[in-house]
Amino acid sequence: MPFDVPKLDLVFGASGYIGSNLTPFLLGEGRQVRASSRNVEVLAGRAWKGVELCQADALEPETLDEALAGVDTAYYLVHSMAAGKKFPELDAEAARNFAAAAARQGVRRIVYLGGLIPKQARSEHLRSRAETGDILREGSVPVTELRAGMIVGPGSAAWEVIRDLVNHLPAMLTPRWVFSRSTPIALDNLLRYLADVPKYEETVGETYDVAGPDVLTYAEIRRQYGALVGKRPLIVPVPVLTPRLSSYWLRFVTSVPTSVARALIDGLSQDVIADDDRLEALIPQDLLSFEAAAREALEADRTHAVPAHWVEGSYACEDFRPQYSFYSKQADGTAESSASAGRIWEVLSRIGNGGDYFYGYYLWWLRRALDWLVGGPSFRRRRRHPQELRVGDVVDAWRVIALEPEERLTLLMEMKGPGFGVLEFTIRDDGEARQIHMRAHWHPAGVWGLLYWYALLPAHIFLFSGTTRAIARRAERISR
Repeated sequence: MPFDVPKLDLVFGASGYIGSNLTPFLLGEGRQVRASSRNVEVLAGRAWKGVELCQADALEPETLDEALAGVDTAYYLVHSMAAGKKFPELDAEAARNFAAAAARQGVRRIVYLGGLIPKQARSEHLRSRAETGDILREGSVPVTELRAGMIVGPGSAAWEVIRDLVNHLPAMLTPRWVFSRSTPIALDNLLRYLADVPKYEETVGETYDVAGPDVLTYAEIRRQYGALVGKRPLIVPVPVLTPRLSSYWLRFVTSVPTSVARALIDGLSQDVIADDDRLEALIPQDLLSFEAAAREALEADRTHAVPAHWVEGSYACEDFRPQYSFYSKQADGTAESSASAGRIWEVLSRIGNGGDYFYGYYLWWLRRALDWLVGGPSFRRRRRHPQELRVGDVVDAWRVIALEPEERLTLLMEMKGPGFGVLEFTIRDDGEARQIHMRAHWHPAGVWGLLYWYALLPAHIFLFSGTTRAIARRAERISR
């Protein structure tokens, strides 16, 4: 039987995929919401109206009490899948810290989103998700756990892998897991369950499997998605591809980070099927088929109706097209400088003035020339001011989309290319020295976007390391 909606909901992990969708969903239900993330600037970039923002990290217990103060229901939506080999230990530590803080602050309910667990699960990722639920339940605050398999919606890791593979590859060599079965659930259906379970007394302390109406193999999922976007991907199963080899291969042909790919493939190697209909009976709704859910996801992309797509550093990038990969390819360069952050910023603020990018002048000039030849804006635009930057300024084929003086400069690529790019510079104080970090994010559009990236990767590695060193040296010279 339902009771009154909680006065305050905490979405813990609001910058993640589910959190960035659940927060506006709860707002639409008239709920009072506090959203937390390790980086509150990411949340500020969402521009949610009426949401209290809070910085908190489950691995830093001292930050949790403020986040949980006055909270009735806390949605626990964090995991460390992208943290590498130590993610199970980090997940366990985070859960213990959160359960203890929730008890101290008198939280009424924790709602945890876990993963469907097959019998004798081989996936370390899925076992870690299950262990997290067990640790939360060891605390004194009642826990309701929902377990979901593949979630169909923009930003879901498994969904984005499917999209990347279909969009990038006309044919795909796959391990045998391509014939594993899954019960995908539409994002909107999952959000409804998450929003409503705190309303029911009978859900206290319960664990529910949630799923859509279809039981599909990953090969069938690829074919159905391909049919929606007008592609017919050829699938060739290869028995020699182990989960580890598959993760490296997936990292090469898509933009999915290796750590995420490995965890995903481990989870895909077995049938993951929900066999629990209790929640469906308690909270009835129209469960969408995979095809219907995929259509909705594509339409949301087309109409820009997705709460958040990508975040490069601290800033959301909104120039979105569905054919771009959700995850980005990245290249970095780092240098240290004895100059102050102010001097480094003084140098960095002159980027592109007169075609000066600090290092590798002829390579930067060649990039500008090639863009101009294909009709891009390079050579056609000039800086507003030679030494000052503000949001919206153009730097030949780049546009300033965010800046924090003496800390960060974010440039959006507006040159012609098979994808979407962002270039970021950050300045960090390490005590005796300042660290200058330069990173490119590239979201390829199809196979040509991947080939474009790999063709330019050696130049990126060379240029970025040289550019950061050159900025450091110039800042040191003007400091003397």
